[in-house]
Amino acid sequence: MEWEFRRLTIPREVSRHAVTRFLVEKAEYGGWELDRVHVSPDGTRRIVLRRKIIRQQRVDRFAMAPRV
Repeated sequence: MEWEFRRLTIPREVSRHAVTRFLVEKAEYGGWELDRVHVSPDGTRRIVLRRKIIRQQRVDRFAMAPRV
């Protein structure tokens, strides 16, 4: 399984409620899930989001048609 990662840095001035709303929106509409959160001593949040990479398999339509 392959994953796509996105790293975010959120300053300490942003409220916990605003960060939660932002992350819920990313999860609902972008398909992201929370991988890890690191809160620095200065209050800065470093967040890593991830989502699955879904690769589409190529199907040859003519090879699947039954022969008559």
